[in-house]
Amino acid sequence: MAGTPLTDLNRPLGRDKPAPADRPWARWLATGAAGTVGLAVLGLALVAALRRDPDGGEPVAVARIETRPAPPAALSGGPDARPAAAQGPASASQLETEAGVTVYRPDAEAPEAIIVTVPDEAGAVRLAAAPDSRLVERTRYGLLPKTGPDGATPAQVYARPPGPEPATRPAGRIALIVGGLGISQSGTADAIARLPPQISLAFAPYGTELERTVQRARGEGHEVFLQLPMEPFDYPDTDPGPHTLLTGPKASDNLDKLHWSLGRFTGYVGVVNFLGGRLTADEGALSPILRDLAGRGLMVVDDASSARSQLAVAAGRAQIPALKVDRTIDAVARADAIDKELAGLEAMARERGIAVAAASALPVSIERIAQWARSLEGKGIVIVPASAARGFRNPRTTGALATGPASPGPTR
Repeated sequence: MAGTPLTDLNRPLGRDKPAPADRPWARWLATGAAGTVGLAVLGLALVAALRRDPDGGEPVAVARIETRPAPPAALSGGPDARPAAAQGPASASQLETEAGVTVYRPDAEAPEAIIVTVPDEAGAVRLAAAPDSRLVERTRYGLLPKTGPDGATPAQVYARPPGPEPATRPAGRIALIVGGLGISQSGTADAIARLPPQISLAFAPYGTELERTVQRARGEGHEVFLQLPMEPFDYPDTDPGPHTLLTGPKASDNLDKLHWSLGRFTGYVGVVNFLGGRLTADEGALSPILRDLAGRGLMVVDDASSARSQLAVAAGRAQIPALKVDRTIDAVARADAIDKELAGLEAMARERGIAVAAASALPVSIERIAQWARSLEGKGIVIVPASAARGFRNPRTTGALATGPASPGPTR
């Protein structure tokens, strides 16, 4: 082994390798490379600091904005034609009116989602947007209706426009109010979708998401009413609910209960009694309620469920526009019985010129009414909103269809 050169394999541990030959040019290269890298980093930092790029390296896209000429309507010199600069930005209400949509915006008293209702077809009858700021007052129960400072009333503003008159004089007109809505979601949706928009819908105050549901019904063209729970003769065996308007000692709480019901949703034309045989027969108990309603610009409908009811008569004396139902078509909830009542309603409309009916939102009632309504055009009979029924009295009849200052005359 003597004389064998030592390598990394046979050199004893601990023996150092021979020092490599000194190469100064290698050290110069390493130093220069390090300096170059340092200068590059410093340069990038300076560029970033001076540019203050807010995108911070995020992807950036550039879009070109093209200017289009004004539409011909703006250049035609019409009554609304003004330079854009003079007109200024359009308000939200202007944009909604031009687009033909109805927008409900919640506030602190009605903290629900924004509701936008778009009409299905051009030329469809559209109801006024609700709530109208002129026609509401803020209370601890929400937005309550009132007569506006300009004299406008909810009964006028929220009513469904009757639309154009038929080309030929109708053989009769029928106003129909379907009540009991807002509690069953499926039944309510079925009524809104299947019933003709001329039929008025009445909502109980106990449902959930009432504002949303009512605005959907109004968006489909239905005017709406609020049903007020009132004390029946067999109360509390028959109990209309926790906010029932009562007679006797508890009548002192009626105004508070009334305001709770009135604040449940907006956009209704008037109120309809729900049950209430005992209360509607007691004019003393009715008077404070009607005095409060008189200043709210609402219509009052007596559903005629009680033969002793004084609701329509008392409302007329309180200067409230009122209407009394002629017949209930589904007192017997069978298809054949409902069909018979509808046929009788047609005969009454031909005889009197106008007949007013009520029904509940039972599945069988909705099904029979929807089918019956499709047959009316061929019979020369038209359906009108309940709010318009007061204007179609037949002078040949002595029976009352309406009371109140706008339609003087006897009542049933």
